[in-house]
Amino acid sequence: MGYWFGHSIVWVVGNWPPVLPNWDAGIFTASPSRSQFPRGFLWDEGFHQLLIRRWNPALSRDVLAHWLDLMASTGWIAREQILGDEARLRVPKEFVPQPTKTANPPSLFLVLSEMAAGLESGGPEAEADRAFLEVAWPRLLAWYTWLNTTQAGPVPGSFRWRQRDNATTTELNPRTLASGLDDYPRASHPSRDERHLDLRCWMALSARTMVQIGTALGLGRGGALASLQADAARLSDFGELTALHYDAAAGRFADWGLHSEDVALAPDPASGELVRQTASPPRLQWVPHHGYVSLFPLIMRLIPPHSSHLGRELDALTDPGGLLSPAGIRSLSQRSSLYSKHNTQHDPPYWRGTVWININYLVLDALRFYARTPGPYSQHAGTAAAQLRAAVLDAGVGQFRETGFFWEQYNDTSSAGRGAHPFTGWTALLTLIAAEA
Repeated sequence: MGYWFGHSIVWVVGNWPPVLPNWDAGIFTASPSRSQFPRGFLWDEGFHQLLIRRWNPALSRDVLAHWLDLMASTGWIAREQILGDEARLRVPKEFVPQPTKTANPPSLFLVLSEMAAGLESGGPEAEADRAFLEVAWPRLLAWYTWLNTTQAGPVPGSFRWRQRDNATTTELNPRTLASGLDDYPRASHPSRDERHLDLRCWMALSARTMVQIGTALGLGRGGALASLQADAARLSDFGELTALHYDAAAGRFADWGLHSEDVALAPDPASGELVRQTASPPRLQWVPHHGYVSLFPLIMRLIPPHSSHLGRELDALTDPGGLLSPAGIRSLSQRSSLYSKHNTQHDPPYWRGTVWININYLVLDALRFYARTPGPYSQHAGTAAAQLRAAVLDAGVGQFRETGFFWEQYNDTSSAGRGAHPFTGWTALLTLIAAEA
């Protein structure tokens, strides 16, 4: 954890000049890796707080307050808090400006949901949480409203991450940095027609948590709470979710967009640099890549416990030829056409097969939920949870003993640590996995 002071550089679309300094402010936050990423990351922080709250709830509230105090009047929060010279030295210049129309997974709602669920337990910590949430409510409502309006998709009930580059010629599949999953494959040709499954599921969690908080605070049924209740009901509607995001032919949940599987990086005759070539034109269709995005309906507990869809998800999670690896659930199925593929000539695969502890933690938490919930798949969910827990701990703890580090990600075939290290950000969730907490 650390404290940074300074100002963000923001990119205001439609403004001139478009790149401006933000106000000076401080942030007290965890960072994923002080040596590699010495700054705050919005989507990482929700995972950090799941652990920090177990250790020191007051410290967690302090961090959450700092993040909410960095919110713009519109409700937007910069996805990276690059404050001061130390933080900026570690960031490529093109990534320093924070676009004011770009979101990030609202993972803070993971810990806010835990906080809201404990309000009725009584005691000093519950009262401190209640006091915090009462003060935080206007900011949380502004943040939720900004997400719900600015990230809306092309059809009612859908959502779309912004800032995908539809003009790039060097990326095999244009990145979706806003999603936090960077090079995870989306529709090959970015367009306004995209429907992003993970974002809809994040919004379902956000709406559900806002209703939890508003109800616990006794805000009544009128006004904002009534609107939030309607949103939560709609986003939890399994029928609408399947209509917008279920690929019946493939038997799994998916993104929708302008897509072609017939793409490849090939040398440009003039420059010799690798550029993307599309041999067959894209068309609007389900995006066929199976991986972390496909699992979000399960992660957010949106699949009814008696639904056959749950059985198919559990089968996929225990399939060693697809998502299950010796180190845990891999980010992209081995059967995907982009499994372990470079995204550009110089960018190796990132979310294209390796195992990430944060998503494995969420999957494991969901499996435990379904194992506890009566239904035809509860035993299957419990078996899958035990199998996944053992694999993740074998990889994470084994690599710690061998190398002395927690790692950013783990190889899905050898379990070897990869990427930044030490990485005691969300990889430290291994401690909660070990404690079965």
